Order: sequence, then structure tokens, then C-alpha cells
Amino acid sequence: MNILVCISHVPDTTSKINFTNNDTLFDTNGVQFVINPNDEFGLTRAIWFQEQQGANVTVVNVGGPETEPTLRKALAIGANEAIRVNADPTDGFFVAKQLAEVIKNGNYDLVIAGKESLDYNGGMVPGMIAGLLGFNFINPCVALTIEGNSVSASREIDGGKENVTSQLPLIIGGQKGLVEEKDLRIPNMRGIMTARTKVLTILEPVGGDSKTATVKFEKPAPKSAVKLVSADNLDELISLLHNEAKVI
Repeated sequence: MNILVCISHVPDTTSKINFTNNDTLFDTNGVQFVINPNDEFGLTRAIWFQEQQGANVTVVNVGGPETEPTLRKALAIGANEAIRVNADPTDGFFVAKQLAEVIKNGNYDLVIAGKESLDYNGGMVPGMIAGLLGFNFINPCVALTIEGNSVSASREIDGGKENVTSQLPLIIGGQKGLVEEKDLRIPNMRGIMTARTKVLTILEPVGGDSKTATVKFEKPAPKSAVKLVSADNLDELISLLHNEAKVI
């Protein structure tokens, strides 16, 4: 089985977020980047297929040279090889177009992408890839088993889970549940050293116009001051909850 895992290069959640160029560009200065958490669950599941069923695992990213440390971490976790499409990921459709081209040329049976990335939370790319290629698609996927070309999976729905079956080739939008958080892989020294010698292929982008453009980013409004209410003044508390907080 040939597996492709899509890796997004996203800011660590502890990073301070700022914008430049009149709030139209994300300021990367001083920001630590990591593997998108949803992608990390998918990568760990792919490594399980590698260990248990002999799958070959390739990781792919659309981005500039600054994303290569993130790809090297994925290689250190256990991926066999990596691909970087040398382009600025301007929007979801552009990224999906580039990844679809990689998939067409790579003859992949299973494509694992995160259901959404931590930075923009667009949730568009996996479904767009499936539409462009005509692949089966399961989203958001929280369990996955494969026997031959037959797939059994679970996906989250309102109020519970839905068990589904499908066939390869398949694209999934994965998240926590594909593996448990305690099972996520941390690169060890051997993996880090081995990652340095693994193949990282750089591809030039294919044609594909962006369909959207960022007009402006806005930070959440500052939190208002806390209002303290006397413990014996229930009328004022109820009034504030009803008229200002609007929670009752």
C-alpha cells in the first residue's frame, strides 16, 4: 500500500500572533512552527500501516524552504520519503491543485490529510482533492482499518459516530481518534539521524490560480474588565447575565 500524508506547517499554539502590511500578512518573526496536530494523528496512523502491513509512507507539503524542518520531523517520526512543492500556499484551492498533481503522479492508494489546519481552519483541502481526482472521501475520520482494497472507517457526526465502508483509492480528513494522543510518536535520536539521509524531493508547482485572497486579518477584541457583584445582590447579577452577557 502506498500512502501519502499531507503535512501543514503551522504556528505552535503558544506563539504570539501578529500581522504586518496593514494586517494582510501573518508575521512569522519569532514564531515556532510545528506539524499540524490533525496531520500528526494521520501520520501516526500511516506509520502503523507501515509497521503492520508494510505500507510505504510519503509526506508532502506545499511551501517554501522554511517548511523543510517540519518535513524532516515527519521523516524522523518514520515516514519513508518527503515531497515539498515549492510554492506559497496562497489558498485552499491552490494547495489542493498542487497536491492533486502529486497524487496523480505518485499512484497513491491512500491519502491522509488533516480535516483542517490549525492556522486557518479552512477544512477545504481534503474534499477539494477528492473532487479534483474523483477519489472516495471520508471526513472527519476518527478510525480506519484496511484489508486489501476494502476500507472500514468511523466518522464523527452530530451526537455520535457513523461507521462506513469504502474502497481504495481513498482520501480521508483525519483528526484525533485515528490514534490516541498517548500514541503519537516523538522522534528519537536514531530517527533524527536517519531523517537526514532520507529523500526530500522538491517539485515546482503546476498552474492553478487562487480562488480567494486575504483582505485583512483581525485579532479578537480585547476582553472587557471583570465586573464584581456582591454575593447578596442577586438582582444585579441576574440583570447583568440577562442584559449584558445574554446567557439567560
